[in-house]
Amino acid sequence: MDLVPALEEPLKKVLGPATAKVMAEHLGLHTVGDLLHHYPRRYEERGQLTHLADLPMDEHVTVVAQVADARLHSFASAKAPRGKGQRLEVTITDGSGRLQLVFFGSGVHKPHKELLPGTRAMFAGKVSVFNRRLQLAHPAYELLRADTEESVETWAGALIPLYPATAKLESWKIGKAIQTVLPNAQEAVDPLPDSLRDGRGLVSLPEALVKIHRPHTKADIADARTRLKWDEAFVLQVALARRRHADAQLPAVPRRPAPDGLLTAFDARLPFTLTEGQQKVSKEIFDDLATDHPMHRLLQGEVGSGKTMVALRAMLAVVDAGGQAAMLAPTEVLAQQHHRSVVEMMGDLAEGGMLGGSEQATKVVLLTGSMGMAARRQALLDLVTGEAGIVIGTHALIEDKVQFHDLGLVVVDEQHRFGVEQRDALRGKGRQPPHLLVMTATPIPRTVAMTVFGDLETSVLDQLPAGRSPIASHVVPAADKPHFLARAWARVREEVEGGHQAYVVCPRIGDDVDEPGDPKKPGKAKQKSPEDEAEKRPPLAVLDIAEQLRGGPLKGIEVEVLHGRMPPDDKDAVMRRFAAGETGVLVATTVIEVGVNVPNATAMVIMDADRFGVSQLHQLRGRVGRGSAPGLCLLVSEMPEASAARQRLNAVAATLDGFELSRIDLEQRREGDVLGQAQSGARTSLRVLAVIEDEEVIAEAREEAASVVAADPELSAYPGLRTALAALLDEEREQYLEKG
Repeated sequence: MDLVPALEEPLKKVLGPATAKVMAEHLGLHTVGDLLHHYPRRYEERGQLTHLADLPMDEHVTVVAQVADARLHSFASAKAPRGKGQRLEVTITDGSGRLQLVFFGSGVHKPHKELLPGTRAMFAGKVSVFNRRLQLAHPAYELLRADTEESVETWAGALIPLYPATAKLESWKIGKAIQTVLPNAQEAVDPLPDSLRDGRGLVSLPEALVKIHRPHTKADIADARTRLKWDEAFVLQVALARRRHADAQLPAVPRRPAPDGLLTAFDARLPFTLTEGQQKVSKEIFDDLATDHPMHRLLQGEVGSGKTMVALRAMLAVVDAGGQAAMLAPTEVLAQQHHRSVVEMMGDLAEGGMLGGSEQATKVVLLTGSMGMAARRQALLDLVTGEAGIVIGTHALIEDKVQFHDLGLVVVDEQHRFGVEQRDALRGKGRQPPHLLVMTATPIPRTVAMTVFGDLETSVLDQLPAGRSPIASHVVPAADKPHFLARAWARVREEVEGGHQAYVVCPRIGDDVDEPGDPKKPGKAKQKSPEDEAEKRPPLAVLDIAEQLRGGPLKGIEVEVLHGRMPPDDKDAVMRRFAAGETGVLVATTVIEVGVNVPNATAMVIMDADRFGVSQLHQLRGRVGRGSAPGLCLLVSEMPEASAARQRLNAVAATLDGFELSRIDLEQRREGDVLGQAQSGARTSLRVLAVIEDEEVIAEAREEAASVVAADPELSAYPGLRTALAALLDEEREQYLEKG
């Protein structure tokens, strides 16, 4: 019978079924190898206490601290009516702060005997607030005694590893389980080529695993982390390099614009000159389009940097070369808007086959799910005959019925809103793989682009076209200073009365359908902190706020609402009225986040701004200041001044640099799983690599990976690397990259 390799041994055989079940369900750990790669989050030193001052709310934490005092109280309750109820309150300290522990009922006896003043222990539990003080209710604990043989053994070395844990499994139990399997680390197969490891002075993988779980010095931890970061960065970059290598082998039709064709005619009519950035990026795209393998390019540019113009010129070049171009937009409102603006920019060049159309002209068609049958049938016919050179649409473009005459280029707007499968389905509609241009207005730091979109070449548009106005942003602390909110509405009224328009954005719609984040469960009455109060209140809703504004601060101004559950025709009608200037104020959800272009809108008020991410706030803000008048963005929040949420808003108000904000956003959210949504749950494929801090490692790993793959695409000389890739690219991930 075949022996299972040591690291693939199921945990239930090694640790017993009960522990293995908790590890599988709560931490996603199934094998000895999984457990060895569950690294400590941080380390405690014997002589040093954790900072109780920095405890996060509602998180499961492990702290090392000393008991300051312990008091047993009696009380009466429904279960113990004669004052026989018992509550043990223990105060622990670490020099930076104090924390209260509470134990109730029969659970008080053991801690009452063990947690005497002066005792040091590790405590684990969920941080909550009671009477405005932080506390841990019924924490699990492990005494740190230096005298017993067992504990000296268990906590060998001066550094105590603290693991990412759950309520069902404390950090020290994970630590004990890891000590059980640590001898198997010697069997770990090293994915790094010897030349790379030796050239960079990295320790071997077995040594790194032992040092990260059982360090004797801080230098051990540093050696281990440096080595393990290289593993993660290198294996991921090899996966992406192989993807790029495979793409380079695919055939594609080169598309070179005709010398006096549609593109030349279009450029001749432009009423302005392209920015340097637009010219540079267009050249990169045209060079890619002229090759005989498919372009895979990511175009990032701030809101309003002129990406649509660059994409349109690429589409015209492909039409010139006899092909068709499709632009995929995430919503109907956006598809209609792109269609309108493309037709306007092209003028009679968009009237192919019509009277008065220019002789170089082509037809530009729109295809969305809510179109009437006749219009839809005509659009499908124009695509299959090749009459239409450009089609702009939503997911409707991906349906089986849609056939192209010769699809040469796919432009995807706002990549993060499209599933990989959808991009893949559209790509399958060309006779040969079409060229692909992905656009995003969410700035992505360079290393994230190298990691997340590592199979795409990247172009960046970072200048704003002439004539765009600056946007002033301010935080409005509605709870601390209610008169600031009154002033905000007065500013909106001033803008509208001065002939401009405004947006008011709310986190939810507010009809009766249950919405995510709607706290429907009545909580038990208890004293809450102001931050708690602001968090627990349901998010402000479009329908409620619109009603309040119409009857109050904006009385007499035309206020309309827009949200995702309205029928498409109604949405379009509202947007048209707003774009035409008939509506003064539009109260909306984030449906306006992408691509809505109303140059006359100068002010935006974002209610409960703390409920949005940093990048999302930046996107929303980009909707104002699109004309010659300066823009104003007011971020309204009820969160207290010292809260992390307010600091986030202050960061947004302080800079208009999207790349700077995306770094802040990422540092706060951590990376999630950079290979996409392939893994659910709390685990991420990056355990020690941080895409912001480890920029150099990622850039160097990308170069090393490219040279390894160029010399040996099948990796036949690197069996350890092949094994690591197979583990990283389980089925789902493999598909994710395939379709990326």
